[in-house]
Amino acid sequence: MAYFLQQLVNGLALGSIYGLIAIGYTMVYGIIGMINFAHGDVFMVGAFIALIAFLALMAIGVTMIPLALLIVLILAMVLTAVWGWTVERVAYRPLRDSFRLAPLITAIGMSIVLQNFIQVAQGARVKPLQPVVTGGYELFTEGNFTVIVSNIQILIVVTTLALMTIFWLIINRTALGRAQRACEQDRLMASLSGVNVDRTISITFVIGAALAAVAGLLYLLYYGVIDFFIGFIVGIKAFTAAVFGGIGSIPGAMLGGLVIGLIETFWSAYFTIEYKDVAAFSMLAIVLIFFPTGLLGRPEIEKV
Repeated sequence: MAYFLQQLVNGLALGSIYGLIAIGYTMVYGIIGMINFAHGDVFMVGAFIALIAFLALMAIGVTMIPLALLIVLILAMVLTAVWGWTVERVAYRPLRDSFRLAPLITAIGMSIVLQNFIQVAQGARVKPLQPVVTGGYELFTEGNFTVIVSNIQILIVVTTLALMTIFWLIINRTALGRAQRACEQDRLMASLSGVNVDRTISITFVIGAALAAVAGLLYLLYYGVIDFFIGFIVGIKAFTAAVFGGIGSIPGAMLGGLVIGLIETFWSAYFTIEYKDVAAFSMLAIVLIFFPTGLLGRPEIEKV
């Protein structure tokens, strides 16, 4: 029982990271119907910005962990949001009204560009970071096994819940949220009603990139190592989570992230770790057979 609870804690922490990234996929798809395959690499860029910011703060003598975390979080979100805005403005907006395959190819190309840029700029070796958030709490002991919840796991879950609450309020209680929902239903009618569609889409990319930056920071703090290729691996899993929960559904993206994280963690704990990704993707295939739109997705209605 203790071992099961420990893996549950580990799975929730990992799934929260996947969920934050998956929100970026589902937001963009919900508004413009495009899969932004470069989003995983935006997450990777956010992780590298966080690492560089940490090293810079250590070099100038900033040793207060809460202050350092706050500064790094702000820098990572702002700079990664600029990356997200640039990608949308340069690579996606000119092709928005083109045939549907063009933005998809561009997204894959942008993913490769970001990967190779970071590889050239930072090198191909993994980049370590010494533990920043340490310590934890012992819940209980069963036999020789003690269930421990680390402070970084608490930070990941609390941060995810806080961001989900804030984002839910933005979507449901603000003018920006109303504009996003209007663009999701019909971009042409939204523009005729006075909604600035280009600005709304750009802000959506900015918000998605900022959330990916938070996920990148949490990933860096949790694992302590990053490289230029993590965007592809984690991005594919987050995209899987978005499809699993229902592409276009923000609660579905978070639910899908938690489910994928739990599947990956429990499979690694009770079976061979080499097949943990196979288990996650197989579960996705099974769910899509019985729920083609995902767990919380809605069927797409063709407008005529």
